[in-house]
Amino acid sequence: MPRAYGDDVDPLPPYAAVVLAGGRAERLGGQAKPQLRVGGRTLLATVLDAVAGARPRVVVGPAQEVPEGVLLTREAPPGGGPVAALRAGLEPVDAPTVVVLAADLPFLTAGLVWELLRRLRRDGVLVVDGTGRDQFLLGAWRTGALRAAVADPAGPRALHRVVSALDVDRWSPPVEPGRPAPWLDCDTPEELARARAVAGGPPG
Repeated sequence: MPRAYGDDVDPLPPYAAVVLAGGRAERLGGQAKPQLRVGGRTLLATVLDAVAGARPRVVVGPAQEVPEGVLLTREAPPGGGPVAALRAGLEPVDAPTVVVLAADLPFLTAGLVWELLRRLRRDGVLVVDGTGRDQFLLGAWRTGALRAAVADPAGPRALHRVVSALDVDRWSPPVEPGRPAPWLDCDTPEELARARAVAGGPPG
C-alpha cells in the first residue's frame, strides 16, 4: 500500500535547496513577504524548515534575516525575475539535486519535499495544483540540467519558457479533506488572512 507523505520520512540523498524570496509584494502593501508570520513563524522559516537537510540552503532576495548557515544572495540585476534569481541561487550549489521553492508556502512540509525527491527520475519534477496548473517554484531538479537551462543571461525571462526544454515529470499530491494544500501561497491580503486562520496562532 503506498505510504502517504508526511513529516516522518526516510533519509534523503544529498540535495541542495534554492528559495526565491524576492518580489515587491505590492498586493500586500509592499511588505517583505517572506518575513510575514503564519502559524507563529515566518513564511521563510517554514520553507527552510522543510528543507532542513539540504546543503547548501540558499535564499535569493533582498537583505533579510536568515538562520545561521543559510546563504543569502541576490540576483543580478536586483528584481530581475525568477530566472535571474535561479541563476544566482545555483552558483554555490554543488549537490547533484536541487529543490526550488517559493518563500511563501506556509503549509510546505519535509514530507512533500521527500516525495518530490523520490519522484525525480528525469530532469525535474513539479507539483501540479488542484486546477492542473504547474507550480514552477515547488519542484526538484537535476542541478546540471537546471543550471544549463538558466545559464544564458540573454535567454527568456519567463521561468516556464526556460524549463520547457527540459524533461519534466509532474505530480499532483493528495490533499486530505480539511487540510490546506501545500501549494497554497500568500499573494494577497485575503490569502494571507486565510492561511493565518487555517494555521492558527497570532494573526500577525
